[in-house]
Amino acid sequence: MKLDRGYLIVFEGIDGTGKSTHCRLLGEYLESRGIPVRRLFEPTKGKWGMKIRKLLTEGRGDIRPEEELSWFMKDRQEDVEKNIQPGLSQNEIVVLDRYYYSTAAYQGALGLDPQWICRENEAFAPKPDLVFLFTASPEKCLERIQKSREAQSAFERLDYLQKVQSIFDSFDDPVIQRIDTEPPQDEVHEKLRQRVDTVIFGRGDG
Repeated sequence: MKLDRGYLIVFEGIDGTGKSTHCRLLGEYLESRGIPVRRLFEPTKGKWGMKIRKLLTEGRGDIRPEEELSWFMKDRQEDVEKNIQPGLSQNEIVVLDRYYYSTAAYQGALGLDPQWICRENEAFAPKPDLVFLFTASPEKCLERIQKSREAQSAFERLDYLQKVQSIFDSFDDPVIQRIDTEPPQDEVHEKLRQRVDTVIFGRGDG
């Protein structure tokens, strides 16, 4: 199925909300319909993304928030240039697990200005057509994380996640649709499918 233009669909939320699972499921749904899909995630596995991933596993140490932010920005600039923009130019649906809203929320929780971070990113990063912001209590998300894997990242402390969630809650961008993760997975997935069908095809039934 050919599209008349590319679309950027972003999944956001703190860890443990289920966003990565639903990002994958939505990509598979679109592919099953013959729609060209480019599935991506941030941080990437590029030079700067791997520095961030090392930070996640080993802790921040003496890395200042401003330096950490610069790594995210450089990683995203590469992602836009090498992956996101080419996908949009080829009329693909780019399905992205985390984008600059996460950077604004997580680095904002360290004391930086979330709105300034968004503006700095929007100077070079394409604006999404749709953002699914997954919501759940930080306490429940942390419980899910602890059950699903042995080690937690440096970003997965309750007090920190509470600050991050508070910033996510403050975003009022019209492209954002908040998604309650309490219902069963198939119900959440159906809601996402209907919303995407409406945005792309102009009707809820696809």
